[in-house]
Amino acid sequence: MQGLEEALEALGLPERDGYALTPSGQAFPDGGHYRIEISGVERVSALRTLTAESAREGVPVHRIIATVGGATYLTRSELEEFAVLAREARIEVVMTLGPRRGWDTGRQITTAEGLVSGMRLRGMDGVRQWLADLERCLEAGFRGFLVADEGLLWLLDELRSRSVIPPETIFKLSVFAGQANPAGARVAERLGADTFNPLADLTVPMLAAVRQSISIPMDVYMCLVNAMGGFVRFHEAAEIARVASPCYFKFEPGPSEAEIYAPWNPPEYHDRMIRERVRNAAVTMELIARSDPSIRCSPAGGEDLHIPR
Repeated sequence: MQGLEEALEALGLPERDGYALTPSGQAFPDGGHYRIEISGVERVSALRTLTAESAREGVPVHRIIATVGGATYLTRSELEEFAVLAREARIEVVMTLGPRRGWDTGRQITTAEGLVSGMRLRGMDGVRQWLADLERCLEAGFRGFLVADEGLLWLLDELRSRSVIPPETIFKLSVFAGQANPAGARVAERLGADTFNPLADLTVPMLAAVRQSISIPMDVYMCLVNAMGGFVRFHEAAEIARVASPCYFKFEPGPSEAEIYAPWNPPEYHDRMIRERVRNAAVTMELIARSDPSIRCSPAGGEDLHIPR
């Protein structure tokens, strides 16, 4: 394959993973290398717990992934109250909508081998139902949404460019899209992703290579539910921020997503999980400061955050 390296360079892709661990040279508009993202804020009560705990621990929460169980489970008044509280706290909210593949009558994805078929929406009716939930959340004031289907991402970007949906709306490509290399990251960016969540188990050199291929923020797990690996990489955080900035550090400990995001869990359960995630973030920030004080966390409430209207 003569000329392969030159072709990759011309395409803006690295030849190999980033073993040199070169600093990314990029940052958030405020100069920060990393920000804090808390996953799974399911209810209004959990958001209240989050704001109280983040103030107590001194953790600036920049973004939350909300309603992982599905925004459909919240009433319109609950959605509006959630948006108001997030706006007052100046926190960016990325909503997780329903219906989606796990809700569907098609059960291939629930089988051991069918699981690899991906989290794409089935049929155009499935797409329209997802868009109906999007409209409901837009009306409540939200401007950030999680997307796991690359075809849906393309459609949303087209609708956004035509102002069918508000132009300031952002889309985060989910870890469930399964992208794991610089070429996949480039596809996500070109399809309209405003922030990108690669697979959770990429090595630091792999993350460095992904950063070389895109300019949008990268979302990196610091801890993950046991059912998806259960690893903890707090001690790698400073180096990840150095080579992958701008990046959001994600925190999602627990047994499994199916268990922790079940909509029938009592408020006390969600509150306990939120406190644990904020504590994890506090530990990570402490270790970063000890390892490399030059690595900066963005201040809370940045002007570039897409806070609910």
